[in-house]
Amino acid sequence: MFNRTVGKTGSTKSLQNETLPRELNAPRTNLRCVPALLFVVVCVTAWLCSVPAQAHAQDQGQQSQQPAQSQAPSDTPDNGKPKQDAPPEAGGPGGDVGPYAIPKKTESQPPPPPPPTTPKKLEGMPDYSIKVNVPLVNVDVLVTTKDGQFVPGLKKENFRISEDGAPQTVSNFTVSQAPITAVLLVEFASTNYAFMVQALQASYAFANTLKKDDWIAVSYYDMQPHILVDFTQDKKAVYGALNQMRIPGFIETNLFDALYDTLDRLDRVEGKKYVILVTTGIDTFSKLTLDKIIKKIKDTKDVTIFPVSVGFMIREMYEARGRAAPHGMGIPVSQIDYLQADNEMRTFAAMTGGRAYFPRFQGELPELFGDVSNDIRHQYSLAYSPTNSKLDGTYRKLKVQVIAPDGGPLKVKDQKGKDVKIEVVARDGYTAKHTVD
Repeated sequence: MFNRTVGKTGSTKSLQNETLPRELNAPRTNLRCVPALLFVVVCVTAWLCSVPAQAHAQDQGQQSQQPAQSQAPSDTPDNGKPKQDAPPEAGGPGGDVGPYAIPKKTESQPPPPPPPTTPKKLEGMPDYSIKVNVPLVNVDVLVTTKDGQFVPGLKKENFRISEDGAPQTVSNFTVSQAPITAVLLVEFASTNYAFMVQALQASYAFANTLKKDDWIAVSYYDMQPHILVDFTQDKKAVYGALNQMRIPGFIETNLFDALYDTLDRLDRVEGKKYVILVTTGIDTFSKLTLDKIIKKIKDTKDVTIFPVSVGFMIREMYEARGRAAPHGMGIPVSQIDYLQADNEMRTFAAMTGGRAYFPRFQGELPELFGDVSNDIRHQYSLAYSPTNSKLDGTYRKLKVQVIAPDGGPLKVKDQKGKDVKIEVVARDGYTAKHTVD
């Protein structure tokens, strides 16, 4: 007999003494019906288990008859909640409940443009680029009366340009009144005292005509060029540079070398430039010849030279006595040398579209440089694309004419109604660019 302890007091209870169910307490005569009941229970249980199996087999048969694309998940998920059927326009990934609805974009928003497609590069095919140079020739034209007065009011139709005899079409036309960019190049050497004094007087007279927006550089030359002040807008700096020219050094006046060096430096300066050349025109000891300096002037663009001769009155006084004015100690100079120097200055001015001045008295200098200032500040700027587009480096002659609207010569009248003769000042030509094949 097995006993077990029950409770905390340590009392024991026997299984025989526990209360049994009423069926077990029934008389022994009822125990005969137990096998029959057990048989009935087993039959009912077997029938109940066979019903779900038959239903499950029927469902599988129906699903096998439908195509694979029409198979759908059961209406009731594992958690017992019914699933929601998504509308066909709703896209996106599916979940346990249903697909996540993604709102459609409104029709008003245009679709994003496709990314640009880069052409495929063929193997062995090099990259090529086409570059076209369209030359443009700029010509500054000065139109004045015989007395030097500027003729205003002209239009593009009043100008006729020809290049090597071929007429050209003017594309751009402006009247320039912009600030000037100029170099004051002065001859200052141990020559004739009168020449040095007049050179300084002419230099100060030009400095008095400057305006606050002008850019001026001051340089002088004897045996070689000397830069006193670089481009500046300070008028006091210009006067300070001129004040340094008091005691000359050498007696040589190498004009060609100094002018070549000045033009070479101006090639690196953008825009229109001017050279105010105050000189006697005598070259004594330059390494360069006249042909080389003329070639340099032809190859230089956007530079206008205004030569101003000094000592012209002293030269006439000596010529009246039958001999030439001395230029420097030990340097023989004849009248032919001075005439050749005057011709060279006129050539430099004509080739670049400037003017050469030969004042006799000091009182002429303010008016003279006033004319130079007006010539610089009041010019007609013309531009055209030449019909001869070859980049062969050749020198091409230019001819500029001023005509009336009807094609005839332009007539200008003064206040009294008399016809006034006009003068057209422009450069003689230019050198085309040279491209080496």
